[in-house]
Amino acid sequence: MFLNDDFLLSTSWAKKLFHNHAAQMPIIDYHCHLEPQEIYENKAFTSITEAWLKGDHYKWRLMRACGVPESQITGNASDYEKFLAWCQTVPKTIGNPLYTWTHLELKRFFGIDLLVNEENAEAIWEQANKKITSAAFKRREIIKNSNVKVVCTTDDPVDDLGFHQLLAEDEPAFKVLPSFRPDKALNIDQKGFSVWVKQLAESSGLDISTYEELIAALGSRVEFFHSLGGRLSDHALDTLRYKEADTETLERIFQKACQGQPLSEEEINAHRTETLIRLIHFYHQHNWTMQLHIHAYRNCNQTMFDQLGPDTGYDGINDLSITIPLQKLLNRAEVTDQLPKTIVYSLNPNDYPALTALIGCFQKEVKGKIQLGSGWWYNDTRDGMRQQLSQFANGSALHNFVGMLTDSRSFLSYTRHEYFRRVLCEFIGEIVERGEAPEDGILLGNLVEAISYTNAETYFNF
Repeated sequence: MFLNDDFLLSTSWAKKLFHNHAAQMPIIDYHCHLEPQEIYENKAFTSITEAWLKGDHYKWRLMRACGVPESQITGNASDYEKFLAWCQTVPKTIGNPLYTWTHLELKRFFGIDLLVNEENAEAIWEQANKKITSAAFKRREIIKNSNVKVVCTTDDPVDDLGFHQLLAEDEPAFKVLPSFRPDKALNIDQKGFSVWVKQLAESSGLDISTYEELIAALGSRVEFFHSLGGRLSDHALDTLRYKEADTETLERIFQKACQGQPLSEEEINAHRTETLIRLIHFYHQHNWTMQLHIHAYRNCNQTMFDQLGPDTGYDGINDLSITIPLQKLLNRAEVTDQLPKTIVYSLNPNDYPALTALIGCFQKEVKGKIQLGSGWWYNDTRDGMRQQLSQFANGSALHNFVGMLTDSRSFLSYTRHEYFRRVLCEFIGEIVERGEAPEDGILLGNLVEAISYTNAETYFNF
């Protein structure tokens, strides 16, 4: 039966593990793109369209694939027209996880069991909007009702984190903590770099006229994030190049960039490498976890990028080699005993075996210190989750895995944790059914609870 209590749970052990263990565990969403201002202001949604479709480029890509005009996706069509276009799209997406997620969101958050299609669109619209505009459906209530204990947002070093401070004073039910995302510090070749440096100077209260002053300002912001509970950094590296450089060279590159002069690829790679190394040292000093998101191929459609900007559904998967530059980066930090806890995500699952083997070369003292991150973005599917779990189990110790995250801009995405936990229990149940693990409820239950929640709680040291 569609989305019954046991969906995805194909064995008796999968059912036991999910219902007795996974389903009861709280959520630590240690990487997402929710706006802290939205959480603090805690407004009700205007309609299900705002909650369901705004900013969700997963859904936008499917709508485009089904021929929906852009005006009904990101354009100026009415909320109902956009909602209807999604309802018309959903029946065509069986086999895509969004078909399941869409119905799961309706069922869990709204108590609606109707199939999403054009025929039911009006009834779903009316029933959902009655709930979504009520006080009981504000942003914070969704987080609380989803049993979320920690939300880690994604924040630029120049952000003042004012809403994090207000939430720390005002919200006792869950924590909203910042994560340090210094992409603009590394992307020295991008337009606006010099403007961003001025913003960093202002936010840090430090003069920045040299490269070393840039690093000092970044270090001060790490301190500030740490003071407000930040324990993670995040880097969207897309791909990785390693190029060492001395301080004189780095100063020359920095001055060229601030003056708007063009940089060579070698200069760009040198700045990115050496700046990341210095940040890695800060992370280690504060016992942070570094997240490396690798192999997104951004903004593939120039026409649509010019029209809509980034993060609108036009990114692909890169397939360049990363083993050698990543080894050099990790080894450089390890030589001075300054390698922090690190989670490596690749958008290209073909990287998994090489990453898992490389990660195993740098384990030391901390349980699961370096680990393969969860199935991310295009791998955020049943197949992708199982592939990541299989690779983690084959190449490391599955019990150390810190589990799922939403990586989402939607407050309704917490059902993805349920989806992941069902896939996890399915995966473990199959191992038991094949006779590869004992039918030991305590052993297996501890494994499921660790991956679902307790590993993240201890690993990130919130």
